[in-house]
Order: sequence, then structure tokens, then C-alpha cells
Amino acid sequence: MKYREIEDIFSSMRMQKYVQACGGDTRRAMTLYRYNLKLSQELFTMVSCFEVALRNRIDKQMTFHLGNDWLRDAILPNGALYYDHRVDKTRKIIEKAYNELMRGNAYTHWKLLSEMEFGVWKYMFSNAVYALMGQTLLRIFPNKPLSSRQQQYDNSYIFQELDYINKLRNRIAHHEPICFNQSSVAIDTSYALNQYARMMRLFQWMDIDGVSLMFGLDHVGDACSKIMCL
Repeated sequence: MKYREIEDIFSSMRMQKYVQACGGDTRRAMTLYRYNLKLSQELFTMVSCFEVALRNRIDKQMTFHLGNDWLRDAILPNGALYYDHRVDKTRKIIEKAYNELMRGNAYTHWKLLSEMEFGVWKYMFSNAVYALMGQTLLRIFPNKPLSSRQQQYDNSYIFQELDYINKLRNRIAHHEPICFNQSSVAIDTSYALNQYARMMRLFQWMDIDGVSLMFGLDHVGDACSKIMCL
């Protein structure tokens, strides 16, 4: 396919950054665009596995602490998230999914869990939700470093780490490039590699062997090398 056809499909505005990064070489820009899609595919696979692992660790801890239907119970009258306006956004997301399942006579705890977006799991570590849900969720990270005077590895720290991953997920979902320097139009895979390292680190903190889990699926390094060698 010729560049003009690609530009017509994806828009000149979207392709402009790739062309600029490639010094006006449209053929190289098309290759970079495809390589970016491949890197996005590789990272999205990893984000998906990370999200499921995080969700299931949260669920196991909350089930032990609050009971089998803890997520539903939290948004019902007298539930942990019912009265506090600070958590309205999180509660409304859970309520919407729960009400839709109930209308279809399809509610189960596992179905409700699967309806949640990544942001819900991130906000489980926000100060308000973390406190309201019993302040036990840091236990899902048994291997995280001990806090010190210089660095607190508390719920706020985990929230920020998950926010980085959530933003990566959204960039990929919205078809945004992840192969550029974040402050300039230059080919650079540092952002992608940093998020990859972040997920591997959090896997380890959850006592999950990320290398073994992603065996045969992890080609992020290869995808980044292709981009940098273009």
C-alpha cells in the first residue's frame, strides 16, 4: 500500500509525527507505524495478563477480608462505598455494571469482576477507597520493599504505579504512538521499556514469576529493537 493510501485511512495528522521522526521518508514512516502497532500489541498482551493477575489478587484478599460478594456489597446501602462522596466515580462504575447484570438476571461475583475496567483496580489503592475497604490490600504485594523515611511504599505509591500502567493501556487502546520520546518527535522506546519494567517489578512484588508467566508471549524487547534499528 502506498503512503497516500495509508494517510487517507489513518489521517495526515496521525501520520505526521511518524514522517517527521523519519526525516520526511514516507516509506520508513509506514514501517515505523507498523512497528509501533506491533509493539503496542506486545505490550497490550502484557497489560492484559497483568490486569487479570492484579484483579485476582485483589479479589482473593477482599474475599478473605469482606466475603464472597464483597464488590457488590460495597455499593449496596450500608456498604463500604455507599455513603462517601469521595468515591462516587468508583461506586457508579460498579453500580452500573451490577445493575446491568441484574436486569439480565446474570449476576455472579465473577461476572461483576470481569466487567470492571482497569481504573477500578487502580482506585482500590486511592486513599479514600483504600481506607473504606479496610486498608488490607497492600498484602497482595508481599515482596514490595519496606518503606523508609525517604520512600514510602504505601497505597499511594501503588496507586501511582498503577496509574502509569493505566495510561499506557489507554494510549494503546486509543491508537496513540508509544515509540517516541515523550517530550519531542524522536524515535525512542524508553517509555515502552519503562512501563514493561514497571509491570515486571509489580509482578515480582505480587510474588508472581513474570518471566515464566509471559513465556512465549513476551516479545517487547524484540519489538523495541526493531524500532530502534529502523
